[in-house]
Amino acid sequence: MAIRLKTKFTLTTALLVLGVVAVVSSVYVVTLTRQSVRQADERARFVAQQIFLQAQHALNDAAEQGAAPASVRPEDLREYVRRTLEESAGLSGLIEAALGYSPTIYEVTVVDDAGVVMLSSDASLPSRHTPRRTSFEQLVRSGFVEQLRVLYGPQNVYEVNLPFNLSDAPFGEIRIGVSTVFLRGEITRNLQSAVLLVLGAVLLSTLLAAAVSHATLRPLEKISAQLDRITQGKFEPAAPAALLAPIPSRSAGDEGQSGDELAQVSTKINVIGKQLQDVREIFSTLRENMAQVMAGLEDGLLLFTADGRNVLASPSVEKFLGVKPDALLGRRASEIFPAEHPLRAGGGLRMEGDLLERVEGAEARLGGLNGSPAERERRVGVSVQVIEEGGSRMGALVTLRDLDSLERIGSQLEVSERLAALGRVTAGVAHEVKNPLNSMRLWIENLKEAVPQEQEVARQGLKILDSEIDRLDRVVRTFLDFNRPVELRLEETSLGELLREVVAVAQPQIDKSGVHVSLECAEDVPPVRADRPLLKQALLNVVLNACEAMPDGGRLTLAASAAGGGDRAQVSITDAGRGIPPEYRGKIFQLYFTTRPGGSGIGLATTFRIVQMHGGSIDFTSEVGQGTSFTIELPGSRPHGAAARARENVHAQP
Repeated sequence: MAIRLKTKFTLTTALLVLGVVAVVSSVYVVTLTRQSVRQADERARFVAQQIFLQAQHALNDAAEQGAAPASVRPEDLREYVRRTLEESAGLSGLIEAALGYSPTIYEVTVVDDAGVVMLSSDASLPSRHTPRRTSFEQLVRSGFVEQLRVLYGPQNVYEVNLPFNLSDAPFGEIRIGVSTVFLRGEITRNLQSAVLLVLGAVLLSTLLAAAVSHATLRPLEKISAQLDRITQGKFEPAAPAALLAPIPSRSAGDEGQSGDELAQVSTKINVIGKQLQDVREIFSTLRENMAQVMAGLEDGLLLFTADGRNVLASPSVEKFLGVKPDALLGRRASEIFPAEHPLRAGGGLRMEGDLLERVEGAEARLGGLNGSPAERERRVGVSVQVIEEGGSRMGALVTLRDLDSLERIGSQLEVSERLAALGRVTAGVAHEVKNPLNSMRLWIENLKEAVPQEQEVARQGLKILDSEIDRLDRVVRTFLDFNRPVELRLEETSLGELLREVVAVAQPQIDKSGVHVSLECAEDVPPVRADRPLLKQALLNVVLNACEAMPDGGRLTLAASAAGGGDRAQVSITDAGRGIPPEYRGKIFQLYFTTRPGGSGIGLATTFRIVQMHGGSIDFTSEVGQGTSFTIELPGSRPHGAAARARENVHAQP
C-alpha cells in the first residue's frame, strides 16, 4: 500500500522525536537508577549514624542515673547494653521515624559482636543470632545492567553496616536493611512520571509534525493535481491565468525578492503543460497524416530499431504475413522472420541474429496467408534499407511488394490503354461509316420504289442489302455507345441487394442452363457509391457469361465481403464451367474478343470499363475444366476499417 508523502513526513518526524526521547530516556533511566541507589545508601548510612548517636546518648543517660552492669563479664555487659537500648524511648522512636523517613529501609537492627540481636525493628529478632547479608556497597559499585537485574529480579535485602565500640573495644554494629523491592518501587514511581512526560512529548511532536507537514506539503498537492491533469491530457491550468506568466529572470540584485520555490515550480509545470499541449497537437497532426499515407500504401512496411525490435508496421503487412500489424510491435526480427520463413528460406531476407542486412530488389515466394496449399503462391519483392546516422546503425526498413499485383495492374493499364486507343479509332471509323450508310439507305428506298414488283431477284437483293445496312448500323451504334462519355449518377448502394437484383434479371438464363445459384453476403460488407444501373449491367455481364460457360448446369456462387481491412467491398462470381485456356487469359477484357459462337466480345470489356469508372479493379483466376472466378473490388462509401483505425492509432510504438 502506497504511503502519502505527508504521512511519511509525519512518521519520520515522530520517529526522530521518539529516537531522541528514547536516547534521553535511556540516559535518564541510568541516571535515575544510579542516583536512587546512591541516595538509598546515603539515607541508610545517615540513619545508622543517627541510631548510633542515640544509642550512645541512651547509655550515657543510664550511667548518669546510676545504672551499671552486674559485673564486668561480657555477658553481663551485653545484657546491660541490651536492656538500656530496649528501655530507651528515644531510640525506639528514632527507629520508627527512620522506617518512615526512608521508604527503602526494610529493617534496622543492632547486634553484638557475636551477631546476636540486641534491638531490632522486627520484634521477632531480639536475642536471636542473624547472619550478615550482602553489603549494599556491592550494589552501589556494580554496573547499571547489574543494578537493573538485581532491582527487577527476585526480592533481596542488602545491608549497610556501621560498627561501634564500647570502652575502646569492638562491641557490635548497627545494620540497616535496604530492600530491593522498596528501591524498585521508588524508581518505578519516578519512571512513571517520566514515561507520561515522554508520551506527551511524542504525541505533541507528532501533532506538530502533522500540522507542519500539512502546511509545508500543501503546495505539493496542488502540483500533483497539475501533473494529474497533464497526464489526463488536460493541459489548461486550473490556477488563474496569471500563473502562466513567464517567470522573470533574476539578477544578482534580486536575491531578496525570490518567491516561494514551490510556487515557481507550479508555474513552470503550467508552462511545460502548455508546451506539451503544442507538441501533442503537432504529433496528432503528424500521426493523422502518417496514418493516411500508411493506409493508402499497397506495399508492406516494417521498421526495426537498432537492436532488431519492430516499432512500426503498415496495415498492408497483414496481407503478406497473415498477422495483425499491432501484434508485430515490440517483437524481434528473428521472431517475425524465423529461419524457416519463406522470405528467409527463399533468399529474400538475410539476417544475422536480429540484425537485417541490406537487400535490394530480391524476390521470394509466399504461400497462402494461413499456409494453406489451396491458396496459390505469390511472388513478393523484398527490399531492406539499413538506416544509419553518423556511421552508427539506427535501424532497418523492410519493404514487401506484391509483384503479381503489380503485373496485374500493369496488364489492366495496358488493357485500358488498348481499349481507349481502339475506342478512339472505332469512334472515328463509325462516324465516317455512318454517313455513307445513311446515303445507301436512302438510295435503297428509292430503288425499292423504282424496281417493278415482277422483278423478284432485284427486290430480293434490295431486301438483303437493306438488312445488311441495318446490321452495319447496329455495329456503328454499338461503337458509339461504348465510347460515349457516361455521366455517373452515384448513390449509396448495398451490394447484397444489387446481387439479388442481378440474380432476378438473369433468372431465365439461369433456369435455361440448369444452374444452381448460391448467394453469400457477409454482414460487414461496406456500402459503395455507385451508378446502380451501370454496376448492375457490369455484374449481369459476368453472371450471363458464367451461365453460358455451364450449358450442362453447375454451381454458380455470388459472394460479397469486406476487403482492405474493411474499407473496400469485394464481389466474387465463381462458376464451375469449362474455364479459360491460358492463351486467352491476356485477351479476355479486349473489345470484340470472344470464344463463344455468336458472341459480341463487348460484355466483359464493358464490365471492365464500368468497374474502372467506379475506381475499382477486376481480376480473375481460372483453371481449365474446373471453372473461373471473377473478383471485383470497389471502394467503400464510408471508411470504417483499417484506414479509419489507422487515423486514430498508427501502428507504431512511441
